[in-house]
Amino acid sequence: MATVTGSGAQPGLADCAPAAEAAPAHPPQSVLTDAGDLLRALAAPVRIAIVLQLRAADRCVHELVDALDVAQPLISQHLRVLKTAGVVQGERRGREVVYRLADDHLAHIVVDAVAHVQEGK
Repeated sequence: MATVTGSGAQPGLADCAPAAEAAPAHPPQSVLTDAGDLLRALAAPVRIAIVLQLRAADRCVHELVDALDVAQPLISQHLRVLKTAGVVQGERRGREVVYRLADDHLAHIVVDAVAHVQEGK
């Protein structure tokens, strides 16, 4: 049975600090929108697999095709989405483009998401 303190308090909320004190600073709407766009760009299994591959090493398209057993046009399409979202960067080396992660924060997001799902299984 929950203890209620004070008038009108909800069970289990008696020890909560006022919302204004407990809440972190609210980022601007543009930051929240950009974060949502980033998470949407990562929200496909093939793109998650690409990020995990690029976490290990820079790769060109044919290496990703071989590692993930996915058709080249599909890998290219997913790389385009990741590049537009600022997740990956490409550098032309001769006839090939070598892709790498834009920064380590993005790899952590994906690794943590995969680890979280694996813990529940």
